[in-house]
Amino acid sequence: MSRWLRLAASVLLLSVTSAPALADLPATVSRIKPSIVAVGTYEPTRSPAFRFLGTGFAVADGLTVATNAHVLPATLDAARRETLAVAIPMGDKVNVRSAEKLRSDPDHDLATLRIVGPALPVLALSGGDVDEGQSVAFTGFPIGSALGLKPATHRGIVSAITPISIPRGNARELNARQIRSLGSDPFSVYQLDATAYPGNSGSPLFDPDSGAVIGVLNMVFVKDTKENVLSKPSGISYAIPVRYLNDLLR
Repeated sequence: MSRWLRLAASVLLLSVTSAPALADLPATVSRIKPSIVAVGTYEPTRSPAFRFLGTGFAVADGLTVATNAHVLPATLDAARRETLAVAIPMGDKVNVRSAEKLRSDPDHDLATLRIVGPALPVLALSGGDVDEGQSVAFTGFPIGSALGLKPATHRGIVSAITPISIPRGNARELNARQIRSLGSDPFSVYQLDATAYPGNSGSPLFDPDSGAVIGVLNMVFVKDTKENVLSKPSGISYAIPVRYLNDLLR
């Protein structure tokens, strides 16, 4: 082997051995899952008593849960003792804890809850920028009412960073609030090349290597019926950047 070939081989070997090893996604998922909760309501005389509405995850002190504002019910049936609650998967069992709403940011569709009981492991919130093409993953309960409360993880990329708007057939279908939001206070969301389902709303979007949360799953394009959702997902999902959750927590 010539001197130049030996030198090139040495440089290549050095670059490979000195590069930091990427964290294993399965290891990251194992750290994420203990922080994931199902958000819903609890009614002692109902069967089942816990009604699943969406996903949440523990942040801050471990007794604070972040989710989407639209996941929370507009009203609770006080006469039937219905309350906010979270369900925490624990092996083959589910631990249900009562909760109350702390804060809400309807403009960015975010909310926080306060839960009772021991603190949960918390997820770190990223403060850095997100790039198009960046690998991401999210963990939650896709169609949890049908598939059960077993956290599932999906992986994809940030395909675009785009101004938020709800898809409409034409401009006349936009309501006044949406027009004001787009015109006076627009903000961008992450468009994901990853399939999410109803029930994934409120799931943490995280870096597959570090596990740091970079967004909150918010909106999915789905078909009209549950059967079509299951068999023909569009593969397009959205997430709210985590900086708005940071603002809400402050």
